[in-house]
Amino acid sequence: MKRTLVFLALASLGACSVGPDFKAPHAALPATWQDSVQGGSTLDGPADRQWWQQLGDPQLTALVEQATRDNLDVRTASNRLEQSRLLRQVTGSQQLPGVSATGAYKRARNSSVGVLDESNQNGEAPFELWSSAIDASWEVDLWGHVRRSVEAADAEVQLTEAQRNGVLLSIAAETASDYIQLRGVQAKLAVARQNLEIARQSNRLTQTRFENGVTTNLDTANSAAQVSTIEAVLPVLSAQQDRLINALSFLLGQAPRALRAQLIEAKAIPDPAPDVPVGLPSELAQRRPDIQASEAALHRATAAIGVAKADFYPRISLGASLGSQALDGANFGDWNSRTWSYGPSLYLPIFQGGRLTGTLALRERQEQQAAIDYQRVVLGAWHEVDDAMTDYSAEKQHYTALAEAVHQNTIALSTARDRYTQGAVDFINVLGVQRALLKTQSDLVDSATQAALDRVRLYRALGGGWPKA
Repeated sequence: MKRTLVFLALASLGACSVGPDFKAPHAALPATWQDSVQGGSTLDGPADRQWWQQLGDPQLTALVEQATRDNLDVRTASNRLEQSRLLRQVTGSQQLPGVSATGAYKRARNSSVGVLDESNQNGEAPFELWSSAIDASWEVDLWGHVRRSVEAADAEVQLTEAQRNGVLLSIAAETASDYIQLRGVQAKLAVARQNLEIARQSNRLTQTRFENGVTTNLDTANSAAQVSTIEAVLPVLSAQQDRLINALSFLLGQAPRALRAQLIEAKAIPDPAPDVPVGLPSELAQRRPDIQASEAALHRATAAIGVAKADFYPRISLGASLGSQALDGANFGDWNSRTWSYGPSLYLPIFQGGRLTGTLALRERQEQQAAIDYQRVVLGAWHEVDDAMTDYSAEKQHYTALAEAVHQNTIALSTARDRYTQGAVDFINVLGVQRALLKTQSDLVDSATQAALDRVRLYRALGGGWPKA
């Protein structure tokens, strides 16, 4: 009874855990976001969690949600999360006693001149030995070695979950970006085809005027060259379209051209104009998966210090065994064949050649590195948000100015063609205006595409959200 009380007293010391306790680090972020370009691009209010739906394109929404289900990187990240959870289960099992059962039978003959003859037959005849036992053991976690290991395993689960969420956010943003670029290329194809028709009309007009002796072959050559120049752009844009469709197919885990029939029909670029609600900077650490992953990595490194420190202290394990052993199978299981044992065992590190001190120093340096990494990730996130807000604001203004330029160039081309028909201006004037219109139309499509991409980048920088995988 006295010995049992001693063991219980020792077990009660298991509440002690050596090493530092983890404290969530402070994320050094501003009190408010500063929109650095006049005109702004942001709104007060919580950041959109399902930001891909705010782009107003049902097909894009369907592609994003399918990608986060079928993408191979997402599936790999989900598998790693499951592995970390299983590892946590394995680590946590050390907190409970281990119970096992054994059984054995052997027939043997010992030496008559040997040291030990458990059969008591002096090696004169073979014998049988029947045995079985139930064994139990449990390490008394005096210094928190097991608890710190479980704490580190919990942090590992949090880390891999944040990494999985980061992959989901990345795949959602990449899918949206490729889709926007595809619609941008298709819009440029439409502009090129529209201008090609205008150029062909101009070419027919100059050819008619040349045949009537009103103009020279300089105008016909210039108009024909303009037609060929625009025609040269079409196959390049078509190739870009095919590559983007393949990129989306890959993101969805499908074969090349698998989405061609679904995406070949041109649709409008998602609206680049709306302001984006950005939420509070203090919420960024709770939204961005990379910050969450860095915090979990720091937690894991802190717990690892406790594990290393616990290795300096003694380990006590309690063990017990109950079984049966007999030389005759008929006696196996009788009360007189019983065997039993119980008692503690002690492990005390005395000399390890610097292994323990070196491991502890390594874990402390790794924790310092994890703290620095956390600061770097938070600062990088701040920069990403600020840059994304700046780029989005600037591109919106760029888009507005280009839209006005396209409007004015359209009027100028119509006027120039009318005056050319009347013989008031040379064709070179018409050609110059047409080239200016083609350029501004193409620039407007590029700007609309870039503004939509910047909008997605801002959502991603803010931590946005992600569909369930």
